[in-house]
Amino acid sequence: MFKSKLRKLIAGSLILASGLTSALVQADASVAITQIVEHPSLDAIRQGVKDELAERGYVVGKNLNWNYESAQGSPATAAQVAKKFAGDGPDVIVAITTPSAQTAVSAARGIPVVFSAVTDPVGAKLVKALDQPTRWVTGTTDMLPMDKHMELVKRVVPGAEKVGVIFNPGEANSVSSVEMVHQAAPAQGMSVIEAAATKSSDVLASARSLVGKVDVIYLPIDNTVISALEAVLKVAERADIPVITGDTDSVSRGAVAAVGFDYYQVGRQTGVIVSRILKGESPKNIPVEGVHTMDLVINPAAAERMGVTLPKALIAEAKKVIQ
Repeated sequence: MFKSKLRKLIAGSLILASGLTSALVQADASVAITQIVEHPSLDAIRQGVKDELAERGYVVGKNLNWNYESAQGSPATAAQVAKKFAGDGPDVIVAITTPSAQTAVSAARGIPVVFSAVTDPVGAKLVKALDQPTRWVTGTTDMLPMDKHMELVKRVVPGAEKVGVIFNPGEANSVSSVEMVHQAAPAQGMSVIEAAATKSSDVLASARSLVGKVDVIYLPIDNTVISALEAVLKVAERADIPVITGDTDSVSRGAVAAVGFDYYQVGRQTGVIVSRILKGESPKNIPVEGVHTMDLVINPAAAERMGVTLPKALIAEAKKVIQ
């Protein structure tokens, strides 16, 4: 923290000397970024943060010190990364996903934490309210529009009566998502069957446990499950069970469809918040932001492999069609 405060003191002196507010950008800044696991959506967030900061004058290798660590799916490793970053004393810690955010907030007392891809920041006890973040913590939430997701499930599989959900019960964001599925599915005439996977190596068995029990599989934005998506797809294709997900990047990997966010843009949105803090704003004055835009992405070929044909009207509505 001493080095961080010294950098800010130097930046402040430059402003006084030059009268230019851009001096804050010219002085060295330090950002540490922690991520629970690597998969395309989370990697896109990280790149979006970096690109947004560069556009706002903070360039890695020039005036921005950038330190990135992945926990490789391990909560224990995430805690170690958080403690390391807390000891390093960066200007801002960016925490991607709920597990990383929880460990960062617990370890980094007094260091601003900006979270991203957190479904339920209040339920995860990161902030007391979205419009009243804590003194050191704010960020962006990817709370899912679950009613729209269940509508999509029904449009892909009109006769669906039972939807299977694979999730990690150890991830607070996933638990919140599954609760929302239970609330939204009945409106579409569906009941919900859960399959738990506490680690990525459990995902294959969880998917197999749903065969013969469900008409469709829905995957929330669960880091454990999405990182092992190919295991679900393997089972689904053999059993003719369509896979719908809240993660748009998973559609290019072989899921049938998703209504969700462009996670690169989520990263850009998160980067704006980081920039504001680097320029001196307090996190407590920056409300938690929801994601501004949503896209429908579909994969007709994947649908065929799982035994369904997508309606032409649905294809026409898609922002992106995977060929």
